[in-house]
Amino acid sequence: MTAPKILLLPGWQNSDPAHWQSRWETNYGDHRVDQHDWIRPLRGDWSARLEEEVLAAPGPVVLVAHSLGCILVAAWAAHSRRTAKVRAALLVAPGDVERDDLRQMIPGWAPIVRQPLPFPALMIAAQDDPYCEATRSREMARDWGARFVEAGARGHLNSESGLGDWPEGRALLNDLLKEE
Repeated sequence: MTAPKILLLPGWQNSDPAHWQSRWETNYGDHRVDQHDWIRPLRGDWSARLEEEVLAAPGPVVLVAHSLGCILVAAWAAHSRRTAKVRAALLVAPGDVERDDLRQMIPGWAPIVRQPLPFPALMIAAQDDPYCEATRSREMARDWGARFVEAGARGHLNSESGLGDWPEGRALLNDLLKEE
């Protein structure tokens, strides 16, 4: 079987060089899905870019999403006819775009699509994420049919969280891929 292509789906404003997604891109050769506009993200545009990348992949893909990228996965999966190419999804620190403050900063992403994902998924979220309350992360994981892993008090699981290469996250991804 062909090794899956890992598609990195950063959140709003992209992932900076110190972010674990950027480190995974450098260390493992994972592929970042570049969006046309990182500052004013449009759900339809972001979904179309993901669709292009999934179609372009010669074999199966694995989605590794952070923050708004998690919300993208749910929205894309609800409309795409290419979901069978996805072996699994790692969803990290979803942003709650239904919150008033985030809805104003990132318009057009609410409501969050809440239907089960048609592929195996694992969500990792911290109990003190400033962009999504722990109960909301758990609700999203449940609605999407994703297994949930609580990351403790680590914030938004981004550069500011001091994760470095985040070997724990990579180990969870590898375990997820072994499960199916």
